[in-house]
Amino acid sequence: MPIVYEQLLNHRIEPVRQRYTRRDAIFYALSVGFGSDPLDERQLGFVDHHRALQAVPTMAIVLGSPGFWLRDPATGVDAVRLVHGEQGIDWHAPLAPEGEVIGQTRITGLVDKGAGKGALLYTEKKLLDAATGTLVATARSTTFLRGDGGFGGPAGPVKAPHAMPATPPDITCDLPTRPEQALWYRMNGDDNPLHADPRTARQAGFPRPILHGLCTLGIVAHALLRELGGYEPARMRSLDLRFSAPVFPGETIRTEIWRDGSFRARVPERDAIVVNNGRAVFA
Repeated sequence: MPIVYEQLLNHRIEPVRQRYTRRDAIFYALSVGFGSDPLDERQLGFVDHHRALQAVPTMAIVLGSPGFWLRDPATGVDAVRLVHGEQGIDWHAPLAPEGEVIGQTRITGLVDKGAGKGALLYTEKKLLDAATGTLVATARSTTFLRGDGGFGGPAGPVKAPHAMPATPPDITCDLPTRPEQALWYRMNGDDNPLHADPRTARQAGFPRPILHGLCTLGIVAHALLRELGGYEPARMRSLDLRFSAPVFPGETIRTEIWRDGSFRARVPERDAIVVNNGRAVFA
């Protein structure tokens, strides 16, 4: 069944209430590569339960998540061919290393790029502290529906990307990924088979399973937190980026950073830019 514009735009996504523990916060940090340098004691504050534990700020994106809801045939979406296009997040309060949250996700826009050109689905998730109602974070996502254009929807508006500086980056930070990293990361709640099953990856046009876009984001955010935020998570206020190419587990992610908060990331093994038009704000 193809996409029906009004039906998908008004598709209700049920709120998700989630309790998470210090163990969950540690697992998330490990799943995006914190602790990969055993001599960097600053990373241990995110992965060592014997210390005053801090939550990695980008964990707010996976908490209260509705999961892979687009696989529901009622959406009309070709779930095999979709990819994560853009991600943004604003932090309104520090994320605690344990607690209970409510995620309220809604569709905010749907753009038809035309037959054979795909579509853009915009969603927003508000993450609230379940005990106090405090808004902790607002996450914005763009999903590129590669197999779903031409259903008669509007051609805009389309979010404008952040313009990158013309000068060379001021800082470069290389962080590794592991061959099994996608298998670990999917335990955070994103079990799209594209990241685990070779057959599904081939059907989607990839030679092998790819890393989750949000895992790539977590690794890039780690580089930004290290280089611009001094490993102080409360200083991280907002983050926006565009995914431009997949990462294959086991590759290196090189984050190129400008002092104004602009950034992009590449895989040096293939000289492929995998994240572009990035912008981060720190207090």
